[in-house]
Amino acid sequence: MFNPVCRVLFSRQLSRLIRVLIPALLSLSASSAFAEKADRDQPINLEADSVQVNEAKKISTYSGNVILTQGTLMIRGDKLVVREDKEGFQHSTSTGNPTTFRQKRDGSNEYMEGSALRIEYDGRMDKVQLFNKAWVKRGEDVVHGDYISYDASSEYAEVIGGGSQAAGNTGAGGGRVKAVIQPKKKTTDSSAPTAAP
Repeated sequence: MFNPVCRVLFSRQLSRLIRVLIPALLSLSASSAFAEKADRDQPINLEADSVQVNEAKKISTYSGNVILTQGTLMIRGDKLVVREDKEGFQHSTSTGNPTTFRQKRDGSNEYMEGSALRIEYDGRMDKVQLFNKAWVKRGEDVVHGDYISYDASSEYAEVIGGGSQAAGNTGAGGGRVKAVIQPKKKTTDSSAPTAAP
């Protein structure tokens, strides 16, 4: 019997697509190899209808039309919770209907963007997870799934389609993973020999 949950391990090309997500998602991490490098040196600006800070537990909760910007990075959601563990690693959860992110890639005019109902980032594990109606797009390349995960330390990505029962997935995809990968643009080599007539 066919398992309705479709698990797909990415090829290197798809891994590169998701790998860019980590620095683009939440710049609260120290490593951002593919994001606009100048963004790391920019201040983080947060706007929300309300904020609660529990200094003793090291938890900040931003609620209501949350907008986080840092350079070219923009994250929008209904709620953003940032926790700091004892070793100083930050863990964050952004929720919304949907929660979205967008950031310019370093050395390019291309943007990385994505969306899900919940996005979690674990600074200690350098892992990002998108839950429910998730998609990530870089240029014209895009991947859709009910769950998208990328572990930067092991360079392992996973997408789960979710089946028709999972997370209210009633869309045209039938719970399957969908990816569109554009061919690389070929460059012409003027030094290549031409055919004789």
